[in-house]
Amino acid sequence: MSRSPRWFRGVFTVSLITGFLVGLAVEPAAAQQATVVSNITNRTRNAEHPLDPALAMASKSLENFQANVKDYSALFVKRCRVNGVLPDLQYANVKIRNRKLSAGRVAVPMGVYLNFLKPEDVTGREVIWVEGKNDGNMIAHESGIKGMINVTLDPNGYLAMRGQRHPITDIGIENLLVKLIETGERDRQYGECDVQFYRNAKIKETECTMLQVVHPVKRPYFDFYLARVYFDKQMNMPIRYEAWSWPTTQGGEPVLEEEYTYLDLKVNVGFTEADFDIRNPAYQFR
Repeated sequence: MSRSPRWFRGVFTVSLITGFLVGLAVEPAAAQQATVVSNITNRTRNAEHPLDPALAMASKSLENFQANVKDYSALFVKRCRVNGVLPDLQYANVKIRNRKLSAGRVAVPMGVYLNFLKPEDVTGREVIWVEGKNDGNMIAHESGIKGMINVTLDPNGYLAMRGQRHPITDIGIENLLVKLIETGERDRQYGECDVQFYRNAKIKETECTMLQVVHPVKRPYFDFYLARVYFDKQMNMPIRYEAWSWPTTQGGEPVLEEEYTYLDLKVNVGFTEADFDIRNPAYQFR
């Protein structure tokens, strides 16, 4: 979970993980009937752990995703807190082609295309990144006069990461699942973990199972106080991740750190090389 579940602002800065969310209807967790996997516990690494059902769910989803999904499109909605600042929601149409391996080598490189819709200061921005191309850099342009030239940026460089928590190379549902599993396996070494499943959650009209993990005591080895992952029941894949840090005052509210959602998700669209090429005549690159 989409630490999920780590992107672009300014003249030539590219906030690439993007996002989010005007009209996203998330059914409140309090209104759901939860299956309580565990209360606060302090089990050992080798014993049964409350995270085990969550890890099994994420692992099964990842296996299905890697075997059956070649590419997908979505309305990607996102915001993340950086240096104490939580910006407005961002929205972008996204195309993602999944990496495919053959004999341990990359047969199909990961590809990402983003077309930003809102807020107004990012409208018209386009970004392309293809694994192994352009020396690993992403290519971007702004709208209007600032869009007269393309800009090449290191995804991990200062400009690309300004105001971002994650580089463009971390975007996507597969990366989210991998991160969720990595984080869960690490947190499984410790106790102080409450896990619940809400079977009747919704993202807009999409029926979901919502997984909620809480670490009630702040520890240096935990990344979050509360995290929620919404799994589309029909597709068996996560379409929303949200995370909060611990309250800053006794009895206070948790602090929203980041949220990412894939709306109107369509899988196996059949993207070609042109979908990840700045020469595509449907795009506005120069």
